[in-house]
Amino acid sequence: MNGIRPKGLAWVIAPLVALAAVLAPGQVLAHPHVWITVRSRIVFDKQGRVEAIVHDWVFDDMYSAFATQGLAPKGQLVTRETFAPLAQENAGSLAEIGYFTTFKIDGKPVEYGPVTDYWMEERPDHLVAFHVVLPLKTPANPGKYASMMVADPEYFIDFEYDDEDPITLEDAPKGCSSSIGRPKPLEGDDKKKLDEAFFSALAPGSNFGFKMAPHAIIACP
Repeated sequence: MNGIRPKGLAWVIAPLVALAAVLAPGQVLAHPHVWITVRSRIVFDKQGRVEAIVHDWVFDDMYSAFATQGLAPKGQLVTRETFAPLAQENAGSLAEIGYFTTFKIDGKPVEYGPVTDYWMEERPDHLVAFHVVLPLKTPANPGKYASMMVADPEYFIDFEYDDEDPITLEDAPKGCSSSIGRPKPLEGDDKKKLDEAFFSALAPGSNFGFKMAPHAIIACP
């Protein structure tokens, strides 16, 4: 990889150290390393302005298994209380990189304020969930067109919106709607190219992960 990974990824990398020890070399070298399914709520205030983004991320089964290993007695789930120190660390370090979230209104990116709620837990299906409320620094009129992209520019993490319930508009003005635009998936030989050699050869700032990321579109009258 080029350069130094953002501090906010430290919470992801730790379980991967153990994961790398049991996977075949060819498996661990391919990108991405972690898969996250995303559900998001766009929250509007009483004046019809966007005031917050609420993310619920669910990690893939392999990452979840290593992230929860040894944190709870056998047969019990890892609780929010047990995960609290890690959730707090995430809330701080991920804030430095905007929670991988680029939200634009009429083409202009918004700024975020301090997070107001966050937690992690192990779900009954043993997948790790991360919840965070990300308020806008200043509530903003959605305009006619807003977009949101949740993506790791280095493609270490693959963020994909949930197929059934990706985006919810909460208290949105009448007539607002949302949709998901997805990039064309890689096929065959293209997938095989996504190894460490490929990413090491990329120029700094190439932001390959952005090219692979789906976009949420919010349209209002």
